[in-house]
Amino acid sequence: MQKKISLSDKYTQREGQIFLTGIQALVRLPLIQKDLDEMNNLNTGGFISGYKGSPLGGYDLELSRAAKYLKEKSIFHQPGLNEELGATAVWGSQQGEFKGRGKKDGVFGIWYGKGPGMDRTMDVFKHANAAGSSKYGGVLAIAGDDHAAKSSTLPHQSDHNFMSAFMPYLYPSGVEEIIRFGLLGIAMSRYSGCWTGFKIVSDVADSGKRYDTAVETSPIIIPSENFLGEYKDLPRNILYSDTPRDQDYRLQRAKGFAAQEFVRANNIDKSMWKDRNSKMGIITAGKSYNDVREALRWLKIDEEKAKALGLCIYKVGMPWPLEPHGVRDFCEGLDTVLVVEEKRELIEHQVKWQLYNWKDTVRPTVVGKQDEYGSWLLPAENDLPLQTIVEAISTRLHSITGDNELLKHLEWFNERNKFQANQEAPIQRRPFFCSGCPHNSSLKLPEGKRALGGIGCHYMAVSSVEGTEFFTQMGGEGTPWIGIAPFSKEKHVFANLGDGTYKHSGILAIRASLDANVNITYKILYNDAVAMTGGQEIGGNWDVEGIVKQVLAEGVKKVSILSQDPKKYKHLVQDGVKSLHRDSIVVEQEELSEFEGVSVLIFDQTCAAEKRRRRKRGLMEDPKKRVVINKEVCEGCGDCSIQSSCVSIEPLETELGRKRKINQSSCNKDYSCIKGFCPSFVTVNAEMRTNSEFKDLGEFPDPARITPDQVSNIMLTGIGGTGVLTISAILAYAAHFEEKDSSVLDMTGLAQKGGAVWSHIKIYEKGVTPYSQKISPGSADILLACDAVVGTKPEIQEVVSRENTLTVLNSNTIPVSDFVTERDIDFKNKDVRNMLKNTTKKIISEVPAIKISEQLSGDAIGTNMLMLGSAYQNGLIPLEAENIINAIKLNGVGIDRNIYNFNLGRLYTFNPDHEVFDFLKKDIVKNLNSVELFEDRLERINNYDTRVVNDFSEDKKLIDDILSQEIDTETLTKDAIKELYRVYAIKDEYEVARMHIETTAKILDDSFASWNNLKFYLSPPMLFFMKDKRTGRPKKIEIPGYIAMPIFKLLHAFKFLRGTIFDPLNLSPDRIREHEHKKIFRSKLQEINNEIAGIKAKRLREFIDASKTVKGYGPVREKSYEKFKRFINIPEKKRLRLLRELFSFTSTKPIKSKKITSSENIRIK
Repeated sequence: MQKKISLSDKYTQREGQIFLTGIQALVRLPLIQKDLDEMNNLNTGGFISGYKGSPLGGYDLELSRAAKYLKEKSIFHQPGLNEELGATAVWGSQQGEFKGRGKKDGVFGIWYGKGPGMDRTMDVFKHANAAGSSKYGGVLAIAGDDHAAKSSTLPHQSDHNFMSAFMPYLYPSGVEEIIRFGLLGIAMSRYSGCWTGFKIVSDVADSGKRYDTAVETSPIIIPSENFLGEYKDLPRNILYSDTPRDQDYRLQRAKGFAAQEFVRANNIDKSMWKDRNSKMGIITAGKSYNDVREALRWLKIDEEKAKALGLCIYKVGMPWPLEPHGVRDFCEGLDTVLVVEEKRELIEHQVKWQLYNWKDTVRPTVVGKQDEYGSWLLPAENDLPLQTIVEAISTRLHSITGDNELLKHLEWFNERNKFQANQEAPIQRRPFFCSGCPHNSSLKLPEGKRALGGIGCHYMAVSSVEGTEFFTQMGGEGTPWIGIAPFSKEKHVFANLGDGTYKHSGILAIRASLDANVNITYKILYNDAVAMTGGQEIGGNWDVEGIVKQVLAEGVKKVSILSQDPKKYKHLVQDGVKSLHRDSIVVEQEELSEFEGVSVLIFDQTCAAEKRRRRKRGLMEDPKKRVVINKEVCEGCGDCSIQSSCVSIEPLETELGRKRKINQSSCNKDYSCIKGFCPSFVTVNAEMRTNSEFKDLGEFPDPARITPDQVSNIMLTGIGGTGVLTISAILAYAAHFEEKDSSVLDMTGLAQKGGAVWSHIKIYEKGVTPYSQKISPGSADILLACDAVVGTKPEIQEVVSRENTLTVLNSNTIPVSDFVTERDIDFKNKDVRNMLKNTTKKIISEVPAIKISEQLSGDAIGTNMLMLGSAYQNGLIPLEAENIINAIKLNGVGIDRNIYNFNLGRLYTFNPDHEVFDFLKKDIVKNLNSVELFEDRLERINNYDTRVVNDFSEDKKLIDDILSQEIDTETLTKDAIKELYRVYAIKDEYEVARMHIETTAKILDDSFASWNNLKFYLSPPMLFFMKDKRTGRPKKIEIPGYIAMPIFKLLHAFKFLRGTIFDPLNLSPDRIREHEHKKIFRSKLQEINNEIAGIKAKRLREFIDASKTVKGYGPVREKSYEKFKRFINIPEKKRLRLLRELFSFTSTKPIKSKKITSSENIRIK
């Protein structure tokens, strides 16, 4: 009978094996510590405080989820205002028992923070560590290190900080050591009186594996104090009355040595494989130990072969202060010691120091960062690639043993490196702001102004928002201006600041700017969440009202509050304080930039990702209003993307070219896309299709397994925010159901911002020992490419190979974020596919997973589960379908839908022609040849206006004449026909009316289960003189469908007036411009036809490409048309440069804004 497994096992189960992630292990740790104290008749409590930050970004969230279990054990979690104050609170937890004041025998404390947070906490650490820990308390200080700066502004390491604070620290190598080392760390803190540091890197925190709880009952040995000799009676724990000199004396003479003795007694540093034949030793710690073991596995060196080669390993558990006896015992008799550690060396220096005065006859050569000749061996920058470790080990071993097999592995690397040097990712998936993110609006700047960057999500603006420059450490926002201003020609700058950073320390930056009396506007985004690290709540007293009152009290004289509902803050309005609509963002900044002194703009809009979470949980209203783009009306101009910066606006490839659509699955409903100057937008109150009744898919044949014998290495790729990492958890728990060991390592970075996400998944057959969570170079058996673009990243290409890797490919591509500003971007789908084809053994399956999921299960969120089903049916997953389904049920979210998607993936793999997939055949855009294309466009023109058919046909003949003597003209002919049709079929008011009448209802019916309250967003030409006072553009008006549709029908009925003297719209600026464009187009064709043979095709290509850029409506089209006219009237040599400008659709200059006088804006002068 299968053992019952529950998600609560990670905190409740005390026997057997459970699945545990690194973060969950850190939460389980204090629960087990409390259990041990109770077994030892100690009545203790626990106190946890610190500040979130990757790789510990999810720690406080997981602590909150486990609050029930923590409370039962008297463990109190109080997140710190910032890292240093959190550490100070933990220091206080060691002071509670003095003079009988405490309720407990002692309180064990845990501090947590990111590496840079540790930098700012050093003063606390030095004082608190010198003071000491309590006898039955103890402190563990967890520092999250990001060696490769995957989600940090700098690569960092905490090791040297721990040394500087004289804090001994432990370095667990994986999930299995987090709890064991954590328990040892608290015991060591109690025994030595020191705070114990605890180094956690991303590869440990973000990993998960099957964990044996038996390690928690392993004995902890408390050494005798006799080894301290004359200092054995010195008190090591915290004292009520103490002096700085006495604290330092005890720290230097007793406490540090006590920590070393504790390590020795508990065998925390371990020697492995050493015997009388050993000649070369590797000393390593933490993650680097895992990498060394994986490198040896890759070199096919197990314990037996290692001993034959004379190789042994010393695994260090406490890198500082390095316990000397174990190191010397290990090094004796060796010729060479290789120290493998990431970042700046610490163990290496200690090893050399401890061996320096040792016996000359037994002292080995020690190398690490550099070899004995001063050449780089294991560089100190960033993290250490596994290839570098393999090269260092194999070359050193070969020099000692002469084993040529070791060099063959290096030859493989050399050949592979040559091959990969020619493989470059065709396109990149960069992180960007979420759909509906308030940053999309709040970061806009007036023309010619600049802003200083912030931290967190604001950090992304430095590379994605024009005018935003530089960044600082957390809490330093804006203060570089204090040093710039006295010497700058600029009079004023803006500074971006998030509400989380404001609370953390940003208020001090404002205070500093006030003290310096500089001209600066702090733009504080109040999005009600610490967004970058998982959406933690800001906390009480830090809302808009609190911020306004605080900055006024600090001395700020001018504050502007921008929100969706200005009346909400009516009560705060006073002299110097305004409440405006958030659309005033550019206008208000223009005014604030003229203010002398420090001003503050508060932009109030909830984080889009947090909105989504709250709506799912029923904590926030989920509006029924949905935005839809009528693809027939859409011109593909991209203005909606420019106005909203929203990644939920996606390309839609149609027979008439690229249009736009709204991804209803990812849309977060901030509706800013409607500001795009285009009549294609409609809104409705709609119910999404839920597809709650799933179709019967029949029986599935069992797949033929083609998985490896020992371990299946699965590389999973996807996009942040799409649920891709749920797949790694599902596989891990499915393996757990089968009692197989597994490990996952989720590489998230800026995952929730639509960036690249991938996971190293390893599933071990029974009896195989797991080591590194990372897949070795070229060792991936499966590339499960839920997103193909991410599959081309160097990090993924490192682990795939043409010899081993089978690929399951999602043939549908989610647009990269560059599409927001590059409307005609080439997504290079063929190039991406070709790269994966060339760098892996075989693409075994291609699945249009997004289309299938959207059509058959209601939205795109099922895409990844569908891909898993395909991989399973291809025989690539070494697990039973029953257990994958059990894991889906255990997850408890969308169970039926996820199982259905899993089965859809299976079905498509063995029967893609099944009737359930018939809809896929309808979505294919026909690739017509030039003759078919002309017939199609001629029919469309005839339906558009029969009066222009002859002219259209004559111009087609002219195109044929131009290309009659040219070669290889099929593609150019087709492009010319497409553009000819576009120029003739002018989307005037009559045509837009027809399109809405004939297609809008059908599009809505196809998109939603039901809909009502139809509204259009139009700028009627007869009202062109009415300007939007926010933008200077013609004003767009919301018109209910019951008014708009009769008007459309009336317009359509008067279509016969088009182009006649009776056409009331013929003299509008838009019509005049479009008729002129048509006239230029026709005359230019004649001009090109008069060119000499041989260059006609070139001239036609240039002209067609330029004309294609004239898109959109009103001012958008006018702007592109003016560029087009400049292009055709300038000398030839300058045309290529301007042609590039034509295709660059970036928002280089914000639209000139005017002040708002709307009654919605509340102001008291």
